[in-house]
Amino acid sequence: MANLQTTIKNTIKSSINERNELPFAVYSSIKEQNLLNVPIVKPLLVVVLSGCKELGKNHELICHAGHFIFLSDSPAINMRNIPKGEEYFALLIEFDYQDFNGLQNNVVNKQHYCMGETTPILEQCLQQFVESALWAPKNLWSSRKRELIELLCYMGHKEILSMMANAKLGHRLHDMFCKHGFYELTNEHICQQLAMSESTLRRKLNSEGTSVQEIKDQARLSLGLHLLQTTRQPISLVAEKCGYQSQSRFTDRFKRRFGLTPSELRKTKMAD
Repeated sequence: MANLQTTIKNTIKSSINERNELPFAVYSSIKEQNLLNVPIVKPLLVVVLSGCKELGKNHELICHAGHFIFLSDSPAINMRNIPKGEEYFALLIEFDYQDFNGLQNNVVNKQHYCMGETTPILEQCLQQFVESALWAPKNLWSSRKRELIELLCYMGHKEILSMMANAKLGHRLHDMFCKHGFYELTNEHICQQLAMSESTLRRKLNSEGTSVQEIKDQARLSLGLHLLQTTRQPISLVAEKCGYQSQSRFTDRFKRRFGLTPSELRKTKMAD
């Protein structure tokens, strides 16, 4: 199994160098990362290939290398990414709700997570998924993700189907901010895109326990965390891409949310 994990890691690193846009992400570090209040916007598969991942307020969920955790959407969850003798290295695959279309959910209560071993058959499927990212057009990504869902169900993890609840309005709004940016997307433009009045928009978001501003702030900081984890872009450029007019303001908001500054996070990825 260790050889398969090494093969997947090498394939992933090659894929990252070959193509800018990919149907997966990689989070890695050579020093421990302790992150607070990390939002999970959509169902997320995290496959730990080396190191260890701990989740929860008291780090009650532990996912070692050779295992995976499938997470439901959550407004905030604490995480520790821990290198153990080598780098922490995890493959992340985010699922859209349409990836679950046609799959029958017989689980009555929604589950917030499921964990399991990354078996050889799952590793082979992940290997093929990563390899296909080099040639598959974007409109095929959903079908490849669906294969992973069906395989996990076949392996006995049908509880992940309970995580396919209908996408909330907040999810759509989050996607709009990430796609159109954080400067141009006004409330008027949002209402036009969603074909609803501003009062209806506020009412529906209020029923979900959120607001336009909260979603915007979460989307900005989520993007910032993602860019800091997956690119080497200067922090000033990351701040600009997240819609902040100054790096200092971005740093302040980032630390308030996640418990550490962008530069502190970056240092976990660099040798002394």
